Amino acid sequence: MKIKSAIISVSDKKGLIEFASELAKNGVKIISSGGTHLALEKAGISATKVEDFTGFPEMLDGRVKTLHPKIHAGILSKRNKEHLAQLEKHKLETIDLVVVNLYPFVETVRKKGVSLEDAIENIDIGGPTMIRAAAKNHESVGVIVEPGQYEKVLSDLRANGFALSEKMKKELAIEAFEHTAFYDATISRWLNTHMGGKKFPEKLSLGFELKGTLRYGENPHQKAAVYEKPIRGCTGIMDAEQFNGKELSFNNYNDSNAAIELLKEFNEPACVIVKHVNPCGVAVSEKISDAFAMALECDRESAFGGIIALNRECDLATAKQITSFFNEVVIAPGYATEALKELKSKQNLRILAVENICKNKDSLDFRLVKGGLLAQDEDTIGGKKWENKTGIDAQKGTAKDLEFAWKVAAHVKSNAIVLAKNNATIAIGVGQTSRVKATQQAIAHAQGKAKGCVLASDAYFPFKDSIELAASAGISAIVEPGGSIKDAEVIEEAKKKGIALFFTGERHFRH
Repeated sequence: MKIKSAIISVSDKKGLIEFASELAKNGVKIISSGGTHLALEKAGISATKVEDFTGFPEMLDGRVKTLHPKIHAGILSKRNKEHLAQLEKHKLETIDLVVVNLYPFVETVRKKGVSLEDAIENIDIGGPTMIRAAAKNHESVGVIVEPGQYEKVLSDLRANGFALSEKMKKELAIEAFEHTAFYDATISRWLNTHMGGKKFPEKLSLGFELKGTLRYGENPHQKAAVYEKPIRGCTGIMDAEQFNGKELSFNNYNDSNAAIELLKEFNEPACVIVKHVNPCGVAVSEKISDAFAMALECDRESAFGGIIALNRECDLATAKQITSFFNEVVIAPGYATEALKELKSKQNLRILAVENICKNKDSLDFRLVKGGLLAQDEDTIGGKKWENKTGIDAQKGTAKDLEFAWKVAAHVKSNAIVLAKNNATIAIGVGQTSRVKATQQAIAHAQGKAKGCVLASDAYFPFKDSIELAASAGISAIVEPGGSIKDAEVIEEAKKKGIALFFTGERHFRH
């Protein structure tokens, strides 16, 4: 059926005049409201005001204008004898095309200091109702929710005598329901946060929008895409500005996120090097170039082809170290002019800027499982006072190294063991199926440099064997959560070996 009438109510006027002009040239009756009507009128495009069409004025500060039987009957009526007869009886008209933008809720709540009242006033009611009505009745009605759809709709209309094809109507209906579902999910999550809702609601809706498709997923045979949250509390990989190199891959996103999240643990100039989601080198120092050099020294082999993240501006001295070997991604809050020039000499190096890195507060961590979703508080470090279980005083500077190693261990895949000295990782045991194997791996990776190091374990030691290994390697102090039924044996072994042993009372498994 040829499009004969359309209702247009849009806040985004991009492409509006060109689109509406072609509708008008093809004899389509246009019904519009507010700013849309003014824009069409100014462009010389004839349109009927909503209140003139319904015979009922806008009211309640604009809350009620399209919520009228004359509009919704026109949209929802099937084009069969029974429905058309009812329209004729009540002197109503069909509406064949709905073009609606929703109130800018996301744009409103992104503003600093937005009030709850302003947020609520930007929750659209009439718009979603018209969109859902048109999508439900897609056999007879087309629906457009954003300017990016104008051209494909016009192309389809031109190809079909100004009627929409069945394929196009179905495609538009799917996109419409996706649009309103995303809109409602975003509103519900924001209100839950700002109106004291449940941490774990009975019905959970998460709204994400497509940022782009990726060349492939974790492996070349897997198709992939990346989606982003419209409202984010703190900056992260999704806020990165890219200056160089190919588009980020699936693995680049995943690894870069891991690097940034660990980087958030440090206030001092810090460098994190990540490979396959795990840190392979971390260090803090007074100068960012020194922090990089110390982090790299931990595991040069694993750093090859890795992700480098800095929490200070990248200077030329650091950039020259980075370009001395192959890397996938470098991340920093900013880049000195000469440093950026140096990094860009590596054509394929992805250079990202992520400003204002900060830790999220009271946010949830989600993990997909087949058929469901796991939700939990994000893991945070600190909050409990450490206990010295052996009564042996830590050596000078050791306390700071223990705190540093503990932060790193929380971001290493379990079972995790971190050896550190002078605010830098010396070796990391990662992802082992037993804790003693993780300890063995870390000590082996240290290649004789474990003496005088501290050791952090993300969970308790189930047996004293790891303590024996640590002692034989010359470890001076250990931090772990405690909580094993064999804690007494572990403490006794540490005391016997002269190792300062601290219990944190909190575990940091990462699976």
